Amino acid sequence: MVETRSQMLPLGTKAPDFCLPDPDGNEYSLEDFSDTPALLVVFMCNHCPYVKHVREKFADLAKEYQDKGVAVVAINSNDVETYPQDAPDKMKAAAEEYGFTFPYLYDEDQEVAKAYKAACTPDFYVFDENRELFYRGQMDDSRPGSDTPVTGEDLREALDAVLAGGEPPETQKPSMGCNIKWKSGNEPPYFG
Repeated sequence: MVETRSQMLPLGTKAPDFCLPDPDGNEYSLEDFSDTPALLVVFMCNHCPYVKHVREKFADLAKEYQDKGVAVVAINSNDVETYPQDAPDKMKAAAEEYGFTFPYLYDEDQEVAKAYKAACTPDFYVFDENRELFYRGQMDDSRPGSDTPVTGEDLREALDAVLAGGEPPETQKPSMGCNIKWKSGNEPPYFG
């Protein structure tokens, strides 16, 4: 496992468009979430220990903030030939097992990950009502093997601020996790 940090896309960046399928073939685009006050995009997968560490609490946090009007979407951009545990059928099983209340989409050609400059799993992005980047970074300070509990503190602070019409949090720490598993020859310039 390669420990990788977020690229920290500049605040104010417009949310890159996407049109991706869920494991059942239903397609979702950025426009599908246009009538919400905020959008949370997370790049994640099934096998990464960092995702496994926060997955259950993230599912709870997502549901809590969806109830407050935030749209949530998860995207898996991993190479499923090399990492079959991240294949769409396994995505569907994970979504059911952990009670995901948000679409879990498959970025087969990895172009959406590149557009967002996603680097690791999990990698979190919060966009405001104008779909301008408000927060990017970690969920909280907890890591696999640490005694720090998973609270979602950093992500909660950002979501509360964006819903209140406030300013982006001054301190935004990069997320950390496994690198996105790029297809051979498809690695972006920022990888490595």
